[in-house]
Amino acid sequence: MSGIDLTRPSLSYVAIGDSFTEGVGDPYPDSGSTLHGHYRGWADRFAEHLAENVDRLHYANLAVRGKLLRQVMADQLPRAAEMGADLVTFSAGGNDLLRPGADPDRLARILEQGVRRLRSTGAEVVLFTGVNFGAGYMRARIGMFARFYLNIRSVADRNGCYLVDQWPMTVLTDARAWDVDRLHMSPEGHRRLALRVCETLGVPAKGDWDEPWPPRPEPDRRSARREDLRWARQYLVPWIGRRLTGRSSGDRVTAKRPKLERLR
Repeated sequence: MSGIDLTRPSLSYVAIGDSFTEGVGDPYPDSGSTLHGHYRGWADRFAEHLAENVDRLHYANLAVRGKLLRQVMADQLPRAAEMGADLVTFSAGGNDLLRPGADPDRLARILEQGVRRLRSTGAEVVLFTGVNFGAGYMRARIGMFARFYLNIRSVADRNGCYLVDQWPMTVLTDARAWDVDRLHMSPEGHRRLALRVCETLGVPAKGDWDEPWPPRPEPDRRSARREDLRWARQYLVPWIGRRLTGRSSGDRVTAKRPKLERLR
């Protein structure tokens, strides 16, 4: 597919999804931002690149951490369709796949219903696969994610969507691309992904998402073990607790950019 049309007099962009799109792991600085206390993330970073290349950009980000696909479909997707956006990025389903009994084929069918609704409004739609993790705590469920991503590729092909394929982006398997919780991207991971989205959509941007990481010494086994235990206490145990009690990290969170507003 050719890139999006950057010559139009104005462009509207809406991002929907979960913590991935909200930008968890990439906080805004304490000062100098109208979104103090919120996360930045690849979608905000991509919108900033986009704003540098169009006359007028209006941007909304409806994503909220912890949301399941059905919640994104019920709460965010209709609002995005009503906004009549020119461009919508849509990523959801990862939280579903972390739960027992998840069916990646069924999730993909539901996601495709949402894609078709967005495409019927005339919006260009961007879909995503995820990073290929063959080790760590995600190892046991990587096959489920792989099936889901294969389905997403087919959904993108059938509906004429852009696809940001993270699966072959080995640069994102480096631990430095991830936050200390090991579930969300770090600021550098979000920065690199924003550049990859720009590349996929033909948006000029400075920087190389595939730039090699600088070398660093490997941690000794004792230090790595201590870090694993600290991570389990601080992040894994609370996450399991929320699953067992039916709570979500996004229960008290609202969208950081709920309306289409001009960026810059």
